[in-house]
Amino acid sequence: MHAALITNEGQVVERRESPLERDEVVAQVARAVTELRDVAPNIQAIGVGIPGLVNRQMDRVLVSTDLPTLVRGDIHSELMKVTGLRVELENDANAAAYGEYKVGAGRGSRDMFYATIGTGIGGAIILDGRLWLGASGFAGEFGHITIDAEGIECMCGNTGCLETVASAPNIVRRANERLYRDNTSSLSRLAMNKEFTAADVVREAKSGDDFSLLMIERTGKYIGAAVASVINLLNIERIVLGGGVMEAGDLILDPVISEAQRRAFQPSFESTQIVAAALGTDAVSIGAAMLARDAAETSS
Repeated sequence: MHAALITNEGQVVERRESPLERDEVVAQVARAVTELRDVAPNIQAIGVGIPGLVNRQMDRVLVSTDLPTLVRGDIHSELMKVTGLRVELENDANAAAYGEYKVGAGRGSRDMFYATIGTGIGGAIILDGRLWLGASGFAGEFGHITIDAEGIECMCGNTGCLETVASAPNIVRRANERLYRDNTSSLSRLAMNKEFTAADVVREAKSGDDFSLLMIERTGKYIGAAVASVINLLNIERIVLGGGVMEAGDLILDPVISEAQRRAFQPSFESTQIVAAALGTDAVSIGAAMLARDAAETSS
């Protein structure tokens, strides 16, 4: 769990991090709020970014494979009760997008698409300065654009989603499969570590390991193909890519841009900026806090 105290201008004043207590999320968040109130007693509102489908109109978590207890309970009412403060719930990708839009890599744009590429892949759309949530609040599921109709089954039930090839666990899966098939790959330092992670692939790529560079480049091409679909569909002004996989920097961003250019309608591609996110692991905390700030200002 990441928690942060955020100023009205989006600056981080104080942070708290701790291993997530999946069955005690409300109590854990409440403790973090109490600790941060010791730093700044005048906290006005709380924003909570949650992995899953969140309906802000109902203030409910409808689907969360990572935190199923939040679906069965009522985190919104419980947090309002224990803190006495206004609470805003939002999908974590939407929250991160809002943070990047307000004070990060999306600042200065009017319309923006955000994608986070890590353990899972999420996305969010901002049109004319506002999150566009869709008919039931679930717009922006970037990770479930079909990339390979003959690919493996995704946890969503579809086949060949972007998430099945470009999320962190699936980068590891693809790397392991190639190491098994290709004897020349045994020269890679990854072959000596049976428990490597996507972060290890990124690190070795940055160190010049040819196999790791290949895996990152191919991952970038998958992402670029999905980005091209977003460009063709939305003709969006700016696309911001965040999440742990993007720690590879230009090693992954360059193939993303190259593949998007190859596949997108050229006039639309030329009017779109594709950039790396700027807020890192603070993006969700900053965005959730700023959503809570703006909702409180609107209601008052």
